[in-house]
Amino acid sequence: MTTEPAQDAEARGVPLVPVLLALTVVSGLIDAVSYLGLGHVFTANMTGNVVVLGFAAAGAPGFSVPHTATSLACFLVGAAVGGRTSRRLGAGSRRRWTRMTLAAEAALVAVSAAVAFAAPDHAPVTVYSVIALTAFAMGLRNATVRKLGVADLTTTVLTMTLTGLASDSRAGGGAGTHSPRRTASVIAMVVGATLGAWLVLRYGIAVPLLVAAVVVGALAVTASGRE
Repeated sequence: MTTEPAQDAEARGVPLVPVLLALTVVSGLIDAVSYLGLGHVFTANMTGNVVVLGFAAAGAPGFSVPHTATSLACFLVGAAVGGRTSRRLGAGSRRRWTRMTLAAEAALVAVSAAVAFAAPDHAPVTVYSVIALTAFAMGLRNATVRKLGVADLTTTVLTMTLTGLASDSRAGGGAGTHSPRRTASVIAMVVGATLGAWLVLRYGIAVPLLVAAVVVGALAVTASGRE
């Protein structure tokens, strides 16, 4: 019986670039759910969440300090767990480590979908459960993506991606070599946010959460360890 070479095993499956682009779509879905369905809070985009916390602290209508603080705290805990996981598993098979992390994210989002199906969208148990579960999942994922180090694909924020797209373009005096990847990342986020908003406005938060869980679950069983 022959053993598959480790390098070949790492290359089997969907390359990381399309996997991370698909996760960017999921981020748009998740933030559409949280911002539109849970009272103007982000659970994937923490840059926006810090700003929202300031709005809430100043008493701006429609924003909640407890909701936003819960999201930030759970994201940080998820990122800490992701950091420990990456240090424990990151030196081994990237495919195995990536798939395990994505499986955990899929499970967390699936549980949040189950909660949303079981209770009304605006019930406190739904709001806080979905915020906590999705923020933790996004923190876990961000720590993993950071460790993977695939250029220009953070999956949750686009400020530096847009900056690079403009400053490194031919119009900015650069070669524009990374423009296709950066452009794809921006498009992926817009697609996810548009789809998420459409689903939230028509069906509530449970359906887009279920869609996100299914997509991440599929990636968890197909991702490779190579770009």
